[in-house]
Amino acid sequence: MKKVISLLGSTGSIGQSTLQVLKLHPDSFQIFALSCFNNTHLLVKQCIEFQPKYLVTKDTADAKFVREQIKGKSSAKVLSGSDGYEFIAGNDEVTDVLAAITGSAGLKSTYQAAIKGKRILLANKESMVMAGSLIMAEVAKSRGSIIPVDSEHNAIYQVLINHTNKFIRKVILTASGGPFRDLNASEIENVTVEEALNHPNWSMGDKITIDSATMMNKGLEVIEASYLFNLPSKKIEVLVHPQSIIHSLVEYEDGSLLTQLGCPDMRVPISFALGYPDRIRSGVEGINLAQCENLSFSKPNHQIFPCLNLAYEALEAGQSHIITLNAANEIAVDAFLHKKIKFTQIYILVRKALDSIKSMDFNDIDSIISLDRNARKKAQQTLMDI
Repeated sequence: MKKVISLLGSTGSIGQSTLQVLKLHPDSFQIFALSCFNNTHLLVKQCIEFQPKYLVTKDTADAKFVREQIKGKSSAKVLSGSDGYEFIAGNDEVTDVLAAITGSAGLKSTYQAAIKGKRILLANKESMVMAGSLIMAEVAKSRGSIIPVDSEHNAIYQVLINHTNKFIRKVILTASGGPFRDLNASEIENVTVEEALNHPNWSMGDKITIDSATMMNKGLEVIEASYLFNLPSKKIEVLVHPQSIIHSLVEYEDGSLLTQLGCPDMRVPISFALGYPDRIRSGVEGINLAQCENLSFSKPNHQIFPCLNLAYEALEAGQSHIITLNAANEIAVDAFLHKKIKFTQIYILVRKALDSIKSMDFNDIDSIISLDRNARKKAQQTLMDI
């Protein structure tokens, strides 16, 4: 029986890589829906090529444009807005939902997929960061499942015995260190947007690339790992591994250290998630170990990457701090991308946001979204004072 797929964020880098893998297996998958936020031109091309039943855009104006472009070329129904994303995430026909919408915008649709018991292929770490406990509770209640697509969490998932955290001493998330891993504090002060977007190993969207450069991305992954694998922060470590060949490790109580190796290409974890429990072709060649002369590891330089500390701090402080961390970081990264602040001021803005928040816990999505909205407003106000 074919797996029926909804792609939340089909025009982003993860979505495009997913479609490349799906093209290799036309008899195993049916594409139910594609969606985008801004790139409607690419969505139209994807629709004509893959002929899904539904498309979703961010608003009615974009939906109108897409309808006009696909007229006579596709019978896909075009929906828009939050209701549209939630519809394709929870539809009864759908078996698997690739959650790849960048940032907090993917929260409600991911949560809907969890409620409806879908198999969630999770590439939107912000959803888990903001509402990890709620999402995991709904997945358990609905008997759904989550297979992480982030290369680090996917690696951990692959080597966990029976997919439980039993007998784990710690997990180690590897990080490339991004483009600035060899700089000192004075050198990093005036790095440019163009330099920050020049990741040495991975091809990703702008937001996640900047997060990689600050190592906030790794901090968010620490929080995600805590929820996904039910681990305290003290059992989650980070090591810089510039080659991006080893994609995280699990150390067990007996001293065994297990890992997964792969080329730095997102089609590898995507194909694992799509095919699970089977292994399917990804279109990526294996590693030539004879050419891997040096696999190195080092501890992060917290003077250069202070955002990593903020994530650990927020995880210890609780849900309101985690939500605020994520919201303020999105505002700060956007400001840096638009050259409103310096690279080092991303940390300053998030630091100020965390200092202003009180510790609270939430048991519903609407409360989380409300705090997220307020945190963004405060971050925007702080931005004006920096």
